[in-house]
Amino acid sequence: MDAERARELLAGERSRIESALAALGEPLEGSEQLEPGDEGSEDLYQDELDAGRREQLQRDLVALERAEARLADGTYGLSVESGEPIPDGRLEALPTAERTVDEEARYRRGG
Repeated sequence: MDAERARELLAGERSRIESALAALGEPLEGSEQLEPGDEGSEDLYQDELDAGRREQLQRDLVALERAEARLADGTYGLSVESGEPIPDGRLEALPTAERTVDEEARYRRGG
């Protein structure tokens, strides 16, 4: 993949992540003392859902920063595991991909 296309993909990914983080805003509940079922606890579920989403977006942002560093180093598009090229189609779908599909499957299985 050429560097200009990689920059476009990573910029789009950064925009997506930052927009999603901004849309989450601040937690709705003001009190940490509320428990599910308490009067006024309706926002508790949404806060927990948002917290999980915020954590995933933070992980996405860290992965994006690693991808940007690989682009700067000239290793973007190469597997961090084997050095083999990552297919352009995979990078188009997941600009922060660090491994080939097969390597990622093994990595997730722990092997």
